[in-house]
Amino acid sequence: MNTTKTETLRWIGEVDGHLELIDQTLLPTEFTEIACKDVQTVWDAIKQLKVRGAPAIGIAAGYGMVVGLQTVSDSASKEEFFSRLKEVSDYLAGSRPTAVNLFWAIERIARTAESNRDKSIAELKSILLTDAIAIHDEDREMCHAIGRFGAELLKDGQGVLTHCNAGGLATAEYGTALSVFFTAQDVGKNLHIFVDETRPLLQGSRLTAWELQHRQIESTLICDNMAAQVMREGKVQAVVTGADRIARNGDSANKIGTYGVACLAKAHNIPFYIAAPTTTFDLTIESGDEIPIEERASEEITNGFNKQTAPDGVNVYNPAFDVTPAELIKAIITEKGIIQPVTVEEIQRVIGYV
Repeated sequence: MNTTKTETLRWIGEVDGHLELIDQTLLPTEFTEIACKDVQTVWDAIKQLKVRGAPAIGIAAGYGMVVGLQTVSDSASKEEFFSRLKEVSDYLAGSRPTAVNLFWAIERIARTAESNRDKSIAELKSILLTDAIAIHDEDREMCHAIGRFGAELLKDGQGVLTHCNAGGLATAEYGTALSVFFTAQDVGKNLHIFVDETRPLLQGSRLTAWELQHRQIESTLICDNMAAQVMREGKVQAVVTGADRIARNGDSANKIGTYGVACLAKAHNIPFYIAAPTTTFDLTIESGDEIPIEERASEEITNGFNKQTAPDGVNVYNPAFDVTPAELIKAIITEKGIIQPVTVEEIQRVIGYV
């Protein structure tokens, strides 16, 4: 069995080191890593989807804070350091609006800095790097825990559909939705994964199919509009996706097309599961109506991958995410356990805070 683990991000060196990450826009035909030695390169990587997936974006942001503060001299004043910290925080926060892990990681690094304000600049830089590495390590542990809980929900021989990419490329290692499949494989269960291509940027066909092949998990790639037929034919017994932000009531934002898949699953009496770490919950918002939805450039649809497929001047609407209502979600799989039913009370019970 091939147990290759994807390492989409890693820190190279000490406090004056840099972040390296896989350029996911070039997969599956080209494997290239980018050295992020300044905060603008980190911002570009997040904005341009060279790194994507809510947990991976959070990890990148944590390291991005460290990189951004390298411009501050060890002999600078505290005022200069904290002024630069706010500048870097605001800058990175402007890269993408939907994935809550981005803001969570930025705020965590900022809180760590504030709680160590009495330390020297050199000490502060070291402490923040340690915290960024901790974010990375904690995500790796959370992914494995999600996999252990989620694998129990699936039976040997089942067909499972997934949408977008929620694997090692989107996280620290095993992923969220794909961690469920990888862990099932680890314990001897054989699944057949149906992979939605995920228009318009094809994260399913370019990334998820690539990861499943590396793990030698049986899989079949389908166009997004084939999901209903595959379900109707009885080839799918469960759906598992990731999430980018989950509201207090369980409404979950994920890659555009997820809501449609959830509706199809409901129509075919197929359980729809979301796999996500507790860091993806945003308990400051009551429902999915408050989740900001990123709208991306029209060219991603009309000229995707440098091929024009629409007439010049056509009107385009390109939301990057949609929201699946909690009532369509059978359960949310977290590192702390399975939330079922998906209600405010059960969410609070499982994740342990309000």
